[in-house]
Amino acid sequence: MTTTLNPSIIGQAEKHHTAILTRALSGTTLNEQRWITLNQALSADGPIDRTAHITRVAHMTQWDPATIADAITALVEGGLLGESTDGQLEPTEAGRVMVTQVRTASSKILTPAYGSVSPEDLAIAARVLTTITTCMSEELARA
Repeated sequence: MTTTLNPSIIGQAEKHHTAILTRALSGTTLNEQRWITLNQALSADGPIDRTAHITRVAHMTQWDPATIADAITALVEGGLLGESTDGQLEPTEAGRVMVTQVRTASSKILTPAYGSVSPEDLAIAARVLTTITTCMSEELARA
């Protein structure tokens, strides 16, 4: 039986990823919005302008910018993100520890799951999903 990639399969994978993330976030002060906002601030590898960060995360997630602004405020108030007087954001040491904690918890499931697929197939899947996401993003921008 041949399986063709379709929205149902992608949706199921996304729901499972969300369930794993929810489990990893359990017991923290983070929800999905705060996690992605914090994790993306860490991936910036240095200070990032608040407005630019909101724009980047909103584009990436299709969330309302106000949702991301609220997440940033909560992360700053919770001591996981630092914000300078000129609006530059950077994860604090506590934020870095939290990211490591969540990644460690989620990797207990994700590492074996992704490890069950060959690196070549993962590379193909990444190219396919990136192409599909780019096309959908362009269409959403036109709407």
